Amino acid sequence: MKYVEFDESRPLDVIPIGRIAIDFNPTDMNRPLSESCNFNKYVGGSPANIAVGLARLGKKVGFIGKVSDDQHGDYVVNYFKNDGIDTSNIVRAKNGEKIGLTFTEIKSPTESSILMYRDGVADLMLEPSEVSEDYIKSAKALVISGTALSQSPSREAVLKAMMLAKKNGTVVIFDIDYRPYSWKNKDEISVYYSLVAENSDIILGSREEYDLTEAIMGVCKTDEESAKRWHSHGAKIVIIKHGKDGSTAYTNDGKSYSIKPFPVKAMKGFGGGDGYASAFIRCLLEGWDVIDALEFGTASASMLISAHSCSAAMPTVDAVEKFIKEEKELYGEMVARV
Repeated sequence: MKYVEFDESRPLDVIPIGRIAIDFNPTDMNRPLSESCNFNKYVGGSPANIAVGLARLGKKVGFIGKVSDDQHGDYVVNYFKNDGIDTSNIVRAKNGEKIGLTFTEIKSPTESSILMYRDGVADLMLEPSEVSEDYIKSAKALVISGTALSQSPSREAVLKAMMLAKKNGTVVIFDIDYRPYSWKNKDEISVYYSLVAENSDIILGSREEYDLTEAIMGVCKTDEESAKRWHSHGAKIVIIKHGKDGSTAYTNDGKSYSIKPFPVKAMKGFGGGDGYASAFIRCLLEGWDVIDALEFGTASASMLISAHSCSAAMPTVDAVEKFIKEEKELYGEMVARV
């Protein structure tokens, strides 16, 4: 059953809005970040990774964001162009703001951390005037990243994009994407997260992220209660993730679909969520059943935590299908389904 209808007449499939950053992942791993000296550079930021993931999966992707007016800005824009992502609505900072930098720590497959440099970064300086209604209505879906709500003027730009999407029938997808950096307090988080969640067709987040979203109105005791709350505001699909314990998609007809990760040898503990989101969204655009979209998304997530990078490791459709086939041959047909 199709829970979300996309306007097939539109030239772009998806436009994420928000953070484009640069990730530095250590090549001398299995030690604290303080002892790492060598790093590989990648395009980073959850909405940027989702954009790359969708492009690799054959979708027509745009982006709304702001980057630094320097060679780091050139790097990320050129990277997008090489993947066929439309960059016409990525603007350059005019007041010297720099792109956000992220240094990751890979102490072990189960011990990872992220150190972000987010003071005065370009992506949070996106102005509402830099969000185009014509661009929003050229896409089937808008992906909002919660990080972009953490400061003004970015939060107002995102809220404008959301309002224009609702006005023009563009599907709104909310990836809660909580990062503690840039937020002042939990009340602030709850105000803006809940405002977007109330206007979203699809919501993706971890249990912790839903707790933050629900903080002011009262945290729901169970995942089912959270799903019911957001369905009452109009969400068609609510996905709640529990890491290695899997995830469940709750649909607005009272059904639920659960999935667990594919068995892999993990390299790091981050990046899987962006692979999950991009692959799941791709499958919904293709009209797949929810359980099949979850399986595809979970496969992509498992592949990402097994790779050194996030954006550079985003797989193609053939690669995901091959991975699923091989995993099922090893572990059984229903390996990822609960």
